[in-house]
Amino acid sequence: MNNNRIIHHQILGNLPECKWVKITVDGKRIKAREGETIAAALIAAGVKVFRYSVKRDEPRSLFCAIGRCTDCVMIVNNRPNVRTCVTLVENGMKIETQKGLGKRQINHEGS
Repeated sequence: MNNNRIIHHQILGNLPECKWVKITVDGKRIKAREGETIAAALIAAGVKVFRYSVKRDEPRSLFCAIGRCTDCVMIVNNRPNVRTCVTLVENGMKIETQKGLGKRQINHEGS
């Protein structure tokens, strides 16, 4: 996948060293910076489509980037409708492109 990260910024300087974590996005493993949002990791990796709309099945991606709209929702660790722009990555996360409203995973053992 692409690396769309800004490594050197004219005002902010060089990107500081960090710890990297691994996440899986639609079956592909990518590296993400610890402490960044899922959306930031996906954009840096070149992922452009986060979900498909309910009525027209149109691709959607990051829009507001502050958690107000729902264009960035994805299925994260089998939980649909997670706002990826405000959710931090965690090592081992499983992330999937969401189709429509997503399907809730049911745990038949009580929760």
